[in-house]
Amino acid sequence: MNNRTTRCPILDSKDMTAKKIIDLAIKEVKSSGREKMNLIWLEATGCSGNIISLLNAENPDVIYLLKEMITLKYNNSLMAAEGEAAFSQFLDTLETDFILVVEGAVSTKDNGLYNIIANYNGKRITAMEAVQMAGEKAKYILAVGTCASYGGPSAAKPNPSGSVSVSEFLEKEVIRVPGCPSHPDWAIGTIANIVAFGKPSLDEKNRPIIFYGITIHDRCTRRSYFDKEIFATKLGDKECMFKLGCRGPVTRTDCPVRKWNSYVNWPIEDNTPCIGCAQERFPDGMEPFVRY
Repeated sequence: MNNRTTRCPILDSKDMTAKKIIDLAIKEVKSSGREKMNLIWLEATGCSGNIISLLNAENPDVIYLLKEMITLKYNNSLMAAEGEAAFSQFLDTLETDFILVVEGAVSTKDNGLYNIIANYNGKRITAMEAVQMAGEKAKYILAVGTCASYGGPSAAKPNPSGSVSVSEFLEKEVIRVPGCPSHPDWAIGTIANIVAFGKPSLDEKNRPIIFYGITIHDRCTRRSYFDKEIFATKLGDKECMFKLGCRGPVTRTDCPVRKWNSYVNWPIEDNTPCIGCAQERFPDGMEPFVRY
């Protein structure tokens, strides 16, 4: 009889998910002797919260990502080049093997005029046009954040910019990494999986199962209160916040075990109900965020 304990990868610790995949990706790059894969990160219609979240990465940090795993060729916020030189680098990258990451929804109203990312040869380049150009040639496409994944706040009613999700805009497979913002581990871990093994295992909504395979409710630190039907009646109570509007039962992420801000805390532990920010109906379908 085999007495070894087999751990479910979905419920494994952060060190055995994102970090392990990342280490394997780096090992694969070094052992194969191949060049690092290029990456374009486009900030479309949104708050740029996902690139800010990425800068908070610690397991590993963003410098490690850029030096060891991929070659960042274009990003609206991080690249040193600017103006036409920056967009020239974007165009050059289209002729290589690259991963396309899009954060923010795609504004389609008035041919995308609500979101201009560059001026090139006297022409204004919209995010919509850039996503189309890169999406047609990318080897893999990631929609990072809820706006890119589902439309999110950018496409919330009345949606004056005509914003849509990346998968609605492009007729290609899009890997969704939702969250408002997406946790840096989810983004870096998915990129690492692509570098090391190719496309990760996805659920029916094209989300990486390793990060979105369980609901917040499954691993919530207040789950025992729910099972005993002991519910909080106001914010600040220690019991289950389901009756205050918590969306943990319908939201698939590993926030309870991964946590945020250097892995020290997460909303429910800080006495805030989950508002379902990683779900496809956020925000319109998740309101009101707190109810009594």
